[in-house]
Amino acid sequence: MTTIADHSHPTQRTTLAAIARRAMLDQGLEPDFPSAAQQELAAMTGPAGPVPGLRDLRDRLWASIDNDDSRDLDQLTAAESLAGGRVRIQVAVADVDALVAKGSAIDLHASRNTTSVYTPAAIFPMLPLRLSTDLTSLGEDQDRLALVADMVFEADGSPVTSVLYRAQVRNRAKLAYHSVGDWLEGKGPAPARINQIPGLAENLRLQDKVAQLLAGRRRQHGSLSLETNETKAVFTGDTLSHLEAEQVNRATQLIEDFMIAANGVTATFLAAKKFPSLRRVLRSPERWARIVQLAGGLGGRLPVTPDGVALENFLLSRHQAAPEKFADLSLAVVKLIGRGEYALDLPGGVAPGHFGLAVQDYTHSTAPNRRFPDLLTQRLVKAAIAGRPAPYSIPELTELAGHCTEREADATKVERRVQKSAAALLLSSQIGKQFGAIVTGASPKGTWVRITQPPIEGKLDRGFEGLHVGDRLQVKLVHTDYERGFIDFERA
Repeated sequence: MTTIADHSHPTQRTTLAAIARRAMLDQGLEPDFPSAAQQELAAMTGPAGPVPGLRDLRDRLWASIDNDDSRDLDQLTAAESLAGGRVRIQVAVADVDALVAKGSAIDLHASRNTTSVYTPAAIFPMLPLRLSTDLTSLGEDQDRLALVADMVFEADGSPVTSVLYRAQVRNRAKLAYHSVGDWLEGKGPAPARINQIPGLAENLRLQDKVAQLLAGRRRQHGSLSLETNETKAVFTGDTLSHLEAEQVNRATQLIEDFMIAANGVTATFLAAKKFPSLRRVLRSPERWARIVQLAGGLGGRLPVTPDGVALENFLLSRHQAAPEKFADLSLAVVKLIGRGEYALDLPGGVAPGHFGLAVQDYTHSTAPNRRFPDLLTQRLVKAAIAGRPAPYSIPELTELAGHCTEREADATKVERRVQKSAAALLLSSQIGKQFGAIVTGASPKGTWVRITQPPIEGKLDRGFEGLHVGDRLQVKLVHTDYERGFIDFERA
């Protein structure tokens, strides 16, 4: 095997980047932009300028909160106190369609991949970086066009009114989840940018208050509180040093809650305009019986038919009883619930809803730089606002719903494939070591387990008889192959 740490050979970073590129091609995804798309990009002279009918909202205390290294900023948020304890929450979403026209070469490439693909050593953006990280990104201190979801809530978090419109906005502060989360939770100081903008600290605390109310209301309806300990690879130079667990905090929850709210009002807006839409749905779990069995093994009781409220109450009780094991339980529940998908919703129809979020009306609209369904939805919304016909036919939307679901699954396979290669690199020196593990997959195709430290998934080659998702066991590492992303265990 090649010694990849040797300077005369590829580094671990370049090795993983090459694996990622091959994985993209294996899944039928396009890692490069075609020449026609590059020519379109070269002809662009700057960001989209103002157009008639825009609201000028550049004076609002807009801020972005994203990952520390994110430059493709899709959304901004702002809050405003109103009379009677009401609060206005505004979510501004980058107007990507203003530069990426339907049917253009850039759009056609985006519609083929349908999503940006994020791997440990390489990112394959859906849109060219000059667009997604600059011209269509809501960068700090830049005037940009946006679609705004303007929502008013009562003091208890119940919705009052909502409206969508086009506006010009200006990001006052580019903030990061970790530092904002620590500040909101009292674990660290306010980021410098918050102190530099008068009124921004109070605005963000108001946003945090409303976000917690919205999350609480969803939990009452059965929204599931899950923590799956997603990880990302951390490099020291070009050498892979460790896998770092992604931490959920009040800042990540704030953005999640407002994006769920904005996606919900977008879906209802299109329905009210009698427009078709691509809904993001998660159907009732087909493997509910196994979830009931899993809960029973931990002293819980669930009804025989899917019930989100009952499942959420069980999850909350387990989080309180055994917080150190909650991520493993969450992972098992996520696997048993299944994956979300895109489904066409016709005017007057009834969408299946989203079981995990406990919402009936839900679409994807808040990340048009990164996901094609969001860009597609943006075009529908802009047409509805302008009183124009829908820019996509029903057959087109039907085909795109299935295509986007399939491509999302392909992108996930690429990301997992490269993550496994990174994990195999880290574990390659630990053959024979034993780990505590949980079963994450059990089917005729094989049984998979996830060890807890570090949180890495692999295949159980021997001793898998009679195991089910959620079962806990001891395993021994017997083989790794970073080129193929193989990590093999046997039951200890």
